[in-house]
This record gives sequence, C-alpha cells and structure tokens, in this order.
Amino acid sequence: MTNGRVNGTGSPPPAWEYCGNQIKLWRERAGVSREDLARRASYSYEAVRSMERGVRKPQLAVLQVADVVCGANGILLAAAPYLKPERFPSYSQEFMETETSALSHSSYEGEFIPGLLQTEETVRAMLHAHCPPLEDETLEERVKARLERQNLLRQQTKAFNFVISETALRDRVVNAEAHKAQLNHLLSVGAPRNVTIQVMPHGRGPHPGRLGPYVLLETSGHEYYGYEEGQTTGVLYADPEKLSVLRQRHDMILRQALSPGESLRFIEELAEEL
Repeated sequence: MTNGRVNGTGSPPPAWEYCGNQIKLWRERAGVSREDLARRASYSYEAVRSMERGVRKPQLAVLQVADVVCGANGILLAAAPYLKPERFPSYSQEFMETETSALSHSSYEGEFIPGLLQTEETVRAMLHAHCPPLEDETLEERVKARLERQNLLRQQTKAFNFVISETALRDRVVNAEAHKAQLNHLLSVGAPRNVTIQVMPHGRGPHPGRLGPYVLLETSGHEYYGYEEGQTTGVLYADPEKLSVLRQRHDMILRQALSPGESLRFIEELAEEL
C-alpha cells in the first residue's frame, strides 16, 4: 500500500516467475533444449516457453519431467505446493485481506448479486463464464474460496449493508429454479440483524450507483477503505478525499433505495414470480 492506494495490476504470481526461471536455469545447465523438454512433457514449445517466462503456471507434468532430465533431484518438484491456484484474482487479494478485519462493509452492485450473497450454483455459473476459461483446479479452488468467504456474514460483530439493483436481481445467470433458490437465499442471509439488504428499483432515475460498483470498509481501528473493481483490475484506496466522495454517494444511494423491509418484500415477490 503506497500513498493510501493499492493498484492491482493482474500480473502473474511471483511463484510462477520464480519457478519458471528455475526450470529454465536447470534446463540450460543440463544442456536440455526447450524443444526436448516440451516433447518429453507432452506440451508445445510455446507452452513451455510461457511457463519459463512466468506468464503461465508451470504444470506438474513439466516439473516432473524437468526434475528428472535436468538432474534436479527433487528441487524443481519441490515447487509444486507453491503453485496451487490463487483463491482470488491477484488484484483483489489486498482487498480480501482488509475485508477480514473490517467491522463494517457497505456496497453497491448494479450488474450481479454480490459474491458474499451468492449461492454455490450462482458462484459456479459466474466462474464458468470466466474469460479466458479457468482450469478445473483453479475453478474449484475459487468456488471453495468464495463460499468460505461468506463465513464473514456469520460474525455478528460485523455490519453489512448491501444495495443491489433490480437489474442484478432479475438477470438470471442460472436456470429459473436455481435463480429462485438464489433469491430465497437473499431472504435468509438478510434476516440476521447484522446484515441489511436494500434494493435499488428501476425508475429511480440518475443516481451515483450508475457510476459503477464499489465497497466501503471500516476497520476496528476506524480506518476507512474504498474498493473499486473493473474487468481486469481492482483498486483499494484510503485517500480521505476519495473516501469522502464515496461515502457521500453511498448516503445518496441509501436515500433512493427501498427500505430494508420494502426490499425483502420486493425480493419475495420476485421469487414468487418464478
């Protein structure tokens, strides 16, 4: 975090780069060509080249073959445990760490139901739509991580306020039965006193939520953070001026959204329509 701001770049994990470089060094030291290593591991030349450059995760099969043909005696293979899939995209990990220590979490989402409130069916549908496609191992790890993250909602000393657009509630990313289960899940998860869900219905005209989604966090030390995420990047910041603007916008959104009681009835009606 520098100058109150963290800028996620989406760059490859350092473990990929280090392991890839080690494969290259051991291969060159042993006099093994990249073509030969690729052939023995049943990968293309470009795939192995990408692994050695650290822009693609070194695969277990490549590590196993390289360890043998390069005479690494287990040193290369020892990297395997450090190459497990990232539980969350690299650009969001700083936010995830900060979120765990936050006492309050306030957000607006206009396009889809927030991850903290998604059922497993919705989580899987969203991750299956990831572009480029995720490897099965990565997909399963991220499903598990997103569902485990929802344990935060069970911590009664943490306060959550979600404002969700009607568009996000109506847009089905799963079939009708699963979407109804998702809406009913919102009713269930929104019942505890520390969780508030509000709906921004259609027809409210211009409002700050149309500028994009965001999350506001307050920690136990009364530090405030804002988080905004795009297609391939996420920004966590603590700049007082930016936070002041975001908090003002959130207050305005709350004034235009349905009340918590009205919102739950609205969601109930949507579920009954399915």
